[in-house]
Formats: sequence, C-alpha cells, structure tokens
Amino acid sequence: MRLLIRQRVFSWTDSYDVYDENENPKYFVKAEFFSLGHQLHVYDRNNHELGVIRQRLLTFLPAFEIEIGGRVRGEIRKQFSFFKPRYEIDYNGWRVEGDFLGWDYDVYNGCSSIIHISKELFHWGDTYTINFSDPQDELEGLMLVIAIDAANCTQNNG
Repeated sequence: MRLLIRQRVFSWTDSYDVYDENENPKYFVKAEFFSLGHQLHVYDRNNHELGVIRQRLLTFLPAFEIEIGGRVRGEIRKQFSFFKPRYEIDYNGWRVEGDFLGWDYDVYNGCSSIIHISKELFHWGDTYTINFSDPQDELEGLMLVIAIDAANCTQNNG
C-alpha cells in the first residue's frame, strides 16, 4: 500500500495533499501561518484533525513532537552532523536510515524495513511516495515523514 504526498505549489504556508494509491484524496496537511515555531496539522478528507507536529522551542537543533489523537506519541530531534542530516527518533521503537534531503529513506522496526519514502520526478510541485508494508502503520508513518520534512525545512530556513 502507498500514499502520494503533493506539495501545494501556490500556497502561503506549507500545505500538502495526500492521496491513496488510486490518487483519491485521503489526508491534507496545513501549517499554522502565525505560530511560535513550526506547527503542522494533519486532517482526514472530512476535515477532522488527526494529529499535530509541533516544533519544540528553545532547542539548539530542530526537535518536533508528534501528537496523534490528542496524545504525544514521540519526537524526532535533528543531530549535529557536518554533511548529511541525522535524526534521533523516539517513536514506536522505529529507526530511520537513508538520504533525508533527497527523500530516499527507509523506516525500520527492528531489522525489517516497514516504510520506504521516495521522491517522484517529473511532477508539478514536489511529489513523494510512501510505501507501507503494513497498512496499520499508515497514519503514524505519514506523521513521521512530515516531521522529518519539517525538521529539514526548519534547519534550511533558520
């Protein structure tokens, strides 16, 4: 199973539309325009908020809490590195490896790759594919991918 994430090209805030593998709208992500720190809200297609990704303030490197259903489920923290981004993840016992800036990485549970993220070429605006081994990981995986993107954008812009 897979999801497609498409960044809205003409938007004042970070906004993404998320589609299922048949290109039907499934989720959308919208950043708060006026907020202290980066905050992204994830909604289902019926406009019900499912989760929030919040930047923790007063940290040396970007750190984000991942909240689903009103409960903090974990966080990611960018680690200091010279050449490519690295993250410390406290979320479901998962670990992440790969090229974060190039959108080509995997999420592992133990030794097994459970989610693969890649960038699709030749699209208007950025389009990313998230492939899941288990459909039950869909929302939690989507939240993690968005948090990693927020950490990359925050570091690049700040």
